Amino acid sequence: MEEGKTAIVNVKLTDGPAMYDAVKIDVQRIEINANGNWVPIVFHNPGIFNLLDFKNGADVALGQVVFPIGNVSQMRMILGTNNSIIVDGISYPLQTPSAQQSGLKFNWNQTLAPNGAYNVWIDFDAGKSIVKTGNGAYILKPVIRAFSELTDGQIKGYVLPLVSKPIVHVIAVNDTVATAIPNPDGFFIFRGLPQGSYTVSYDAENTTGYIDENANNVSVVFGQINNLGTKTLHQ
Repeated sequence: MEEGKTAIVNVKLTDGPAMYDAVKIDVQRIEINANGNWVPIVFHNPGIFNLLDFKNGADVALGQVVFPIGNVSQMRMILGTNNSIIVDGISYPLQTPSAQQSGLKFNWNQTLAPNGAYNVWIDFDAGKSIVKTGNGAYILKPVIRAFSELTDGQIKGYVLPLVSKPIVHVIAVNDTVATAIPNPDGFFIFRGLPQGSYTVSYDAENTTGYIDENANNVSVVFGQINNLGTKTLHQ
């Protein structure tokens, strides 16, 4: 491709949390769509990724592609057959309807400028993507979105004490936009949030006796991190 008429796109994988021991996804190929053409990224290590390794801002580089300048609209992820979930120490296969045939498509709208370099994250929401059937099987119905540094609104902070077993939610009106399970030190971070005003809900597990609290009118602006500091829940 002619220099000056291309851009570099770096693709990374990150995750929304889930209450499982592991969610293992067999990622075989990532492709980006431009003008109806699917272009594969250079993906050196296809195979199994445990999505729960990449929560609270952690990610893993998947690959890179030199791409023609112009508009891109979609990405897709093609999975292999070796997908599984571990629940209470027991491994179950994850059924993946149609995923192997046409790939899991999701939007990524971006105009690539000459000689530009772009980082794009694929956010695979493990918690929302697993459906348990009545017969005890697990089905993968992926909830995936992509965001770049240009569309990356962030909220971070800490919630204590850990004995409250807190979960943190970002809420727009009455809709939960994102959920975080804090790290062992109480740290949490939300990435790829649209610009706007949100409520951040700190929810303690009912059996702990700690009281839930909210932070209202939390603003999100692309390219900025809203640091909420440390929230300490009380009994």
